[in-house]
Parts: sequence; C-alpha cells; structure tokens
Amino acid sequence: MSGKKISLADWQQQLGRPAEAATAAKADDLVYSTDSGRIDKPKQQKAVAQSFTDGHARLKRETKGRNGKAVITISGLAESAEKLTEIAALLKKKCGCGGSVKDGVIEIQGDQRELVQQELTKLGYKHKWAGG
Repeated sequence: MSGKKISLADWQQQLGRPAEAATAAKADDLVYSTDSGRIDKPKQQKAVAQSFTDGHARLKRETKGRNGKAVITISGLAESAEKLTEIAALLKKKCGCGGSVKDGVIEIQGDQRELVQQELTKLGYKHKWAGG
C-alpha cells in the first residue's frame, strides 16, 4: 500500500465510477452554505391513499399485533392525507375513541363496526367488510 493520498473523485474513477457521482453525493449532503445559510432538504409529499378497482373502501377488524385489542381499519379511500385526517377525526368523535392515520389507512380503536359503517355511508363512501 502506497502512502500517496488521492482525492475521492480519483478514487471513484479508479473503481470505474464516474467522477460526477462523488460530487453529486456531496451536494445532497450539504447542510449549510455561506451563501444562503441552512439548506433544508425538500419535503416529500405525503402519499395519497390507494383505492381499490371497484371503488369500495375496505373495513377490517384487526387484533393481530395489538395484544388482543380490536381495531377497525379503513383502507381504500382515495383522498389526500389532510382529508383522511379530517375523516379520522370525525369518526373518532362519533365513536368516542382514539385512532390514527398511518400510510393512508385510518385506524379506529375498539370494535365500533356499526358506527363506522353508518358514518361512512353518511359521508357518501361505498364500503365492504373485509377479512374474517
């Protein structure tokens, strides 16, 4: 091993990678610049929930991984993240329980099947019960 020091671009070129890859990686890692101050990475847009091909939302009662406690999950509502949060807040108020929105799926704590079904019908969403 020689004691000669080489630059990152030269080292990557010896490995067969283009020299631009080293500078591109450095540009993404930039945190502060003397020209403009702190550089924040662009925020990623929250994903819109996926809908099913038949246009129905899926309501499912789950207990797996929740210490035996029932949770109603609502998936397939093709709405923005803000709209899903509003729907979840309305359902939580009507059911008098907690819940959340995770990855485009609304979770309502407890076994509130009838209330959730009635409220979704009032909001104009078609739904089906999924699972066993």
